[in-house]
Amino acid sequence: MVKRRDLVKEVEAQGLKNYGGADHDVFKKPGFQTSIPRHREIDEGLARAIRKQAGIEKRP
Repeated sequence: MVKRRDLVKEVEAQGLKNYGGADHDVFKKPGFQTSIPRHREIDEGLARAIRKQAGIEKRP
């Protein structure tokens, strides 16, 4: 499990801006958007998919 706040920091470091949302936070940059659910912890598989979408390299 991945802490949501850690994943948000990683995504924001890639230049995506948080535009809020109802049940999910939507992160956007030109030509791209992804969403992160509002749960304290996020499953590792979903976190991996979000990182891949955002262009984040594999974690060490």
